[in-house]
Amino acid sequence: MDYSEATERISRKFSKTGHEIDRQKVEGKLRRLIDEFGVQPAEAERSVSNELAKEFNIVPATGFGGSAGGAGGANEQKLVADAQPGDWVTLEGKVVSLAAPASPAIAQSGILADESGGIRFVVWAKSNAPKMEEGKWYRLESAVVDEYKGVPNLKVHSGTTIKEIEKTDPLIPAPVPVKDLKTGVASVRAKVIQEWDVTHDRMLQSGLLGDETGTIKFIIWKEQGKEKLAVGSVYSVFYAQADEFNERLSLNITGATIMQEEGDIATASGGDAEVKGAIVHIAPGSGIIKRCPVEGCNRALSRQNYCPIHEIQPNFVYDLRLKGWLDDGEKTHNMLLKRDVVEALTGMTLDQAKEIAENNPLGMDEVFLQMRDKVLGRYVDCKGREIENRLLVNTCEWQKFESGEHAKLLNRAGGA
Repeated sequence: MDYSEATERISRKFSKTGHEIDRQKVEGKLRRLIDEFGVQPAEAERSVSNELAKEFNIVPATGFGGSAGGAGGANEQKLVADAQPGDWVTLEGKVVSLAAPASPAIAQSGILADESGGIRFVVWAKSNAPKMEEGKWYRLESAVVDEYKGVPNLKVHSGTTIKEIEKTDPLIPAPVPVKDLKTGVASVRAKVIQEWDVTHDRMLQSGLLGDETGTIKFIIWKEQGKEKLAVGSVYSVFYAQADEFNERLSLNITGATIMQEEGDIATASGGDAEVKGAIVHIAPGSGIIKRCPVEGCNRALSRQNYCPIHEIQPNFVYDLRLKGWLDDGEKTHNMLLKRDVVEALTGMTLDQAKEIAENNPLGMDEVFLQMRDKVLGRYVDCKGREIENRLLVNTCEWQKFESGEHAKLLNRAGGA
């Protein structure tokens, strides 16, 4: 782009009213908006013109960047829910959460909300914008809305004005049924159905939330003051971020406002997959295992009782699980069975497994061998939820011999 040409057009506009602009400064602002923030040239030129118009006390409607009420104008005040990618907007909202910046280039990030909904915002470090505080209301003028992973995001740049405003309006967002969730900022009222093993050192907890309409994976990342949710409890989660990965939605509730509720709610089964097939492999780490007892951890320990986060843990907690492969004849599924499913399938309780592990010469290996012998090669009917190529099994039963089905297979083989 020819920045000198755009600078010349802006200069001519203001020279007609007797105002001389700093050409070098104007060209620098244009370059920053276009090169660093990816703003369209026409929008960048309009933004700089509006900023100069305010500096010279000129009403924008006189031709210096468009009317304040024009579509997409930098000074157009909108509700949060109406802000769309490509808009230059003025918003009034409450900072309902702040998150740790993901990059040194970011000064602040979080969720801004009004009565219509919430939007994620990012304040660039180069903007030198004043710090906003959680729980306070602000007026953000001339911010730009762009798109990240298909979701509108509000960007605060050097041309944005931030003013704290006196407002005490309560914000009580209506919860969205889980089945109606889509990417963006949303609130839900749901029950913690399952807790899963964490897969990253920075992850505090992951699992499954559900209401009567469906279930969704949730994640909480480690941040100061964050606590794990209790399995079986009901929570109202306000202003969580719904993201899409591998065509599946998950709910990041790290920065959300979370309130535990009294009572219970009906939930979907937590399983939308059924696989019938043979167990063809039992993986190491199955059988009886030891878990870290530190609150909020629950990681599986090594044979030396070592936790990768909390080191040696002599006061470990025993648990049961089975990991392996389930083959349905067309596809092999990576499966994970938790304690109650393992006990029901193998007939071995945790107490029985502990007795074997503590008194048998082979210890925990003996539990693994006995469980493997009970299930390997057997045909089962497993129901659960398949997420990220893993079948999280809620129920698992032995398949019964059906003479009719056996006859069909023989006839099929004979006719081949």
